[in-house]
Amino acid sequence: MSGETPNPGKQSASNKALAAHLLMRSPGPMINDSYEPENLKMDEIRFYRANEKPYGAFSNLYRRPVEFEGELFPTAEHAYQAGKARKPEVRRWLMAAPTPALLAMAAHGLYVWDIAPNWSKIKFERMKGVLRAKFSQHEDLRELLLSTGSARLVESATVNNAVNRLWGEVNGVGQNKLGQLLMEVRDELRAELDSTDAQTVKRGPQRVVSKSKKSRPSASKCHATVEATEA
Repeated sequence: MSGETPNPGKQSASNKALAAHLLMRSPGPMINDSYEPENLKMDEIRFYRANEKPYGAFSNLYRRPVEFEGELFPTAEHAYQAGKARKPEVRRWLMAAPTPALLAMAAHGLYVWDIAPNWSKIKFERMKGVLRAKFSQHEDLRELLLSTGSARLVESATVNNAVNRLWGEVNGVGQNKLGQLLMEVRDELRAELDSTDAQTVKRGPQRVVSKSKKSRPSASKCHATVEATEA
């Protein structure tokens, strides 16, 4: 062991040089030269509370009217839970809940004899129908859903119970049925949009042919119309 007194300044410079050398040798993540921050695609989008922006709109508690089966409901949750009650009076009681959250709580707490006998068989189909209505009837919501691309949509709940693990996930565990149905609706809406675009391209620009020369307005009349419009 050398008896030379260590030089703190010299050691600091040496450590910095070593760190820089290791950093240069480290392969690090692969970087695409064409990468731009705005082109970043999310692989997974989590949502839960209706007041979260922007994806809180994916929650069934989000306040946006939904017309379903000929009836107008305040939220998707109302439209979904309206099919759960066996008796009309129980249905009216559910619909009278002061908030969507209280409606959901009341519906989850129904006695077995108050629930429609085939509910377990039809509830997922009904939920998908409600989601289709919600995102078809509101252009801004449809655009938001389509803007998620191919990202996995997950309702990420905070309270660990059977209902939350069925419709979403809690700490990464759950069936995420709501997220799955949203992704199915997203795919269907995109397919419809692509089909419409394809038909428009196939038809091409429509040419309007006048049946009679007399029906064509004169150049002076057209000019006068433009001036009147611009005025």
